[in-house]
Amino acid sequence: MTTFLQASLNGLVSGGFYALLAIGLAVIYGMLRVANFAHGAVYMLGAFGAVILYDMFGTPFWAALVVVPVVIAAGGVVVERTLIRRLVPLDPVYNFLLTFGLALIIQDLVRLNYGVVGQPYAKPAALEGRINFGPLEYPTYQFVVLIASIALTCGVWLALNKTKVGMVVRAATERPSLTEAFGVNVNVWMIPVFAFGVALAALAGVMAAPMRSVNSAMGADIVIILFAVIIIGGMGSVLGAVLAAYLVGFLQELAQMYVPAAAGATTFILMAVVLAVRPSGLLGRQEAAR
Repeated sequence: MTTFLQASLNGLVSGGFYALLAIGLAVIYGMLRVANFAHGAVYMLGAFGAVILYDMFGTPFWAALVVVPVVIAAGGVVVERTLIRRLVPLDPVYNFLLTFGLALIIQDLVRLNYGVVGQPYAKPAALEGRINFGPLEYPTYQFVVLIASIALTCGVWLALNKTKVGMVVRAATERPSLTEAFGVNVNVWMIPVFAFGVALAALAGVMAAPMRSVNSAMGADIVIILFAVIIIGGMGSVLGAVLAAYLVGFLQELAQMYVPAAAGATTFILMAVVLAVRPSGLLGRQEAAR
């Protein structure tokens, strides 16, 4: 039972990272119709940003949580305005190839400067140690990350569903053509939505730095899983992406515990089953599947 609880908590922590990343990927795809393959590279840049700030300026973890997402969001706005926006009217495959190329460039530049060996990044002193849950002791930092990821995803969901700005963004994300028909200029919202998406990815990277191996390949390892999460949840559905993220993280850890040889295939088996039963994904629209 202790092992099961340990694996369950680990799965929820992984699901929290997937959720933060998947929300950004879902809103970017929903509004811009861009399958942003560079999303994993942005996550990796977030982790390296925390490492670089600490090495060069001694910037603490808590400051990096704010500085890194803001800086990377600003860079994302530049990329969106100068490159992605020009290709939006064309076939979506062009932006897919563009972001795929950007991911390779970013990954190779980081590898050129820092090699392939993982970079160390210490946990904040306040979050060292372990929390006692009866028979189970769990690392304090991982538990705080779990709570923070749940709070962030709930906060984003509330913002999208309970505020006027959020409702406009959600409408433009899930039904852009209908939203434009009601007189909303979807193009105006593309910049803040893209910045928001990459900022969430960078934030996830900073949070992952103390507990993951910070290396140039960490983004490539996660981006394929993210696209599977989006498909499982339903293309363009933010809530679907969040639910699928936690489900995937949970099942991955259980598979790692009980069937290690099949752990890597768990996500894609789940995706195949969901698509066989519901081609639009868990909470996707049926017309999106057609």
